[in-house]
Amino acid sequence: MTYYDEISEGYEELHKEEQLKKVSLIKGHLSLNKTDKLLDVGCGTGLTTVPWDCQRFGIDPAPKLLERARDKENIEYKLAPAENIPYPDNFFDVVISITAIQNFQDIEQGLNEIKRVGKDKFVLTFLKKSSKKEVIDKLIRKIFNVDIVIEEDKDLIYIL
Repeated sequence: MTYYDEISEGYEELHKEEQLKKVSLIKGHLSLNKTDKLLDVGCGTGLTTVPWDCQRFGIDPAPKLLERARDKENIEYKLAPAENIPYPDNFFDVVISITAIQNFQDIEQGLNEIKRVGKDKFVLTFLKKSSKKEVIDKLIRKIFNVDIVIEEDKDLIYIL
């Protein structure tokens, strides 16, 4: 059982407020149409997937978090790691990953998969206190064109 499966019952109580604050901040930098397809990589319970007004998809490697995922009628959730995203190339208009990258098993492979399934809009965030901060920053800058970096309370937010 993974850490996130173990904390699945209290996940939203722990993270809801901070995650929704990040989504609100990101929305100010990203405009979407109702027909756009959005993938949330590391979606957990869907906290960061639900607030968007478009076609929504989420993947997460933690089965117990996905069991608690919200709005299952209108959002397609799949059990999958970032390193093996089960969608075709260039399928999504926008790909987001909110506070999950530091947890990827293989960060470079996960970021390459995000790039593969996305078209040209990406938003990636990770914990700025992560011991992997320099590695993640270097890989994001290698794989993507960085437009904006926002330093938020707990995360660094990359608009790509």
